[in-house]
Amino acid sequence: MEVNETGVKEIVNKGDFVKISYTAKLEDGTIIDSTEESVAMEAGLSERARYGDIVVVVGERHVIEGLDEGLEGKEVGFKGTIEVEPEKAFGNYDPEKKDVITITKFKEKPYPGQRIQVGDRYGTVERVIGRRVVVDFNHPYAGKKIIFDVEIKEKIEDQLEKLKALILLHTAKDVEAKIEDGKVVVEVPRGASFDQLFMIGKFRALEEIFKHFEDIEEVEFVERYPRPETEIVGTKGKKEPAEEVAADEEQTEVPEKRGESEKESEGVGADTETKKGTRKGQKRGGKSKAKENRTKEG
Repeated sequence: MEVNETGVKEIVNKGDFVKISYTAKLEDGTIIDSTEESVAMEAGLSERARYGDIVVVVGERHVIEGLDEGLEGKEVGFKGTIEVEPEKAFGNYDPEKKDVITITKFKEKPYPGQRIQVGDRYGTVERVIGRRVVVDFNHPYAGKKIIFDVEIKEKIEDQLEKLKALILLHTAKDVEAKIEDGKVVVEVPRGASFDQLFMIGKFRALEEIFKHFEDIEEVEFVERYPRPETEIVGTKGKKEPAEEVAADEEQTEVPEKRGESEKESEGVGADTETKKGTRKGQKRGGKSKAKENRTKEG
């Protein structure tokens, strides 16, 4: 149990940012999810995008409905169990959510228990009968009670920490950010613009940032790429800083080294068409020189 500076117990309310950890299991004890990596690995679960404590906004359905509702009214520091009935977990089981699909729709032969995607729906292969496949589109845990072992670790009050938590929650990326005069600048990790999860999650995070931060008027995502240090091959085959090599070349001209540098620059970032044109030019130049020599000999 946590108390604030005035000695009053901290109660979790809707809209609060709280840091939690949990392990979810079925009534028979089967673990189906956990924020703790060691627990998840021991249970043989597929890897999550990220392990560790998570920050959620109570009431925003960042976790399943029953768990979200179960957090409200608890004290910060709570460590215990929250049981969630099927209708507020993964839904009740609906026997009508089954389809028969011809086997020709599958790239590979399906098998019972296989998770598949058909259009925008996900389902489980129930059985294969000749050239027909029965697919159950209920969630694998539909109709099941989910039991959460939960710990509410703290309530987040710092504005910047809240903002970064929202971005992490939706994109699974840790970011650097700052808030100045109603504007947020977010440093995007390298390569994140090619990550589909990040690109989709970024817009979800934006919606919630504007919802929960009334004083923020603009959010800017910045992806920076500093110039790398320039290196070229030195006289003894080892890489040396360009400035030092350039200083040496001022004293002694070494044609072989320049040729190696040209080859290296061709291989890194050089335009293909330009390189082809350069090589063709060298050949034409070579033939003309040979012809000129023969003429002189004649």
